Amino acid sequence: MPSPTEISVSQLARLVGQANAPTIVDVRTDGDYAEDPRLIPGSLRRNAQDAATWAHDFAGSNVVVICQRGMKLSQGAAAWLRHEGIAAETLAGGFEGWQASALPLVNTSKLPPRDGAGRTVWVTRARPKIDRIACPWLIRRFVDPKAVFLFVAPSEVMAVADRFGATPFDVDDVFWSHRGELCTFDTMLSEFGLNEPPLQRLAAIVRGADTARLDLAPEAAGLLAVSLGYSRMFKEDLAQLDAAMAIYDAMYRWARDAGDETHNWPTPRKKT
Repeated sequence: MPSPTEISVSQLARLVGQANAPTIVDVRTDGDYAEDPRLIPGSLRRNAQDAATWAHDFAGSNVVVICQRGMKLSQGAAAWLRHEGIAAETLAGGFEGWQASALPLVNTSKLPPRDGAGRTVWVTRARPKIDRIACPWLIRRFVDPKAVFLFVAPSEVMAVADRFGATPFDVDDVFWSHRGELCTFDTMLSEFGLNEPPLQRLAAIVRGADTARLDLAPEAAGLLAVSLGYSRMFKEDLAQLDAAMAIYDAMYRWARDAGDETHNWPTPRKKT
């Protein structure tokens, strides 16, 4: 019988990538992490034995703690979190259980350096439309939930990247950008190893909307229209990003769970 403080791999997999996903804390030892330096999407790394010092960072959150096999390290860290009044579960089977289920894992070798608060910091052109909203959504939902995004004048992106230790994206001649006919969103999926079908389906829509190839997906025209509307509704880029996250949350859930569902009204009547 599963413990009431455990969550199964299948249960967690249904939550990953959603706005209401729990905070995932990876407490594998450095040795275990070195053997497979990938992360369950959305994970943050912490030292299990320092749980008493970092527990307060997660006040008000629902947390799932992961170690190699779901045993002493995650159990102990989760117990510390609960001691601090934080809802915390452990992943049954741990990282190995997730890995054995062939679920997506984030390739961390391409992750940018983190700042003093443990966040990746990214910089791009102001006034985002499509790719510059889709990429932050992907990063916050699957790569680094605490990521910081700086929107600046196009001419200043590289200088800001240099002076503020930020990683430039969706500008010319940088690693995180368009490659041939592919968008920056496609580049991130490839480099982070996030090749699951729902994200690939979403990528086709983003690519079609972002590169004026609306034939790539029927939904591309709708995403283009909504994105342009949002860009005119919001003067402040971060406010636009915060609001538009829900668009991509909904499109991801559609691509994952409802892509084949249709809707019709009025419903056809049976002939009598």
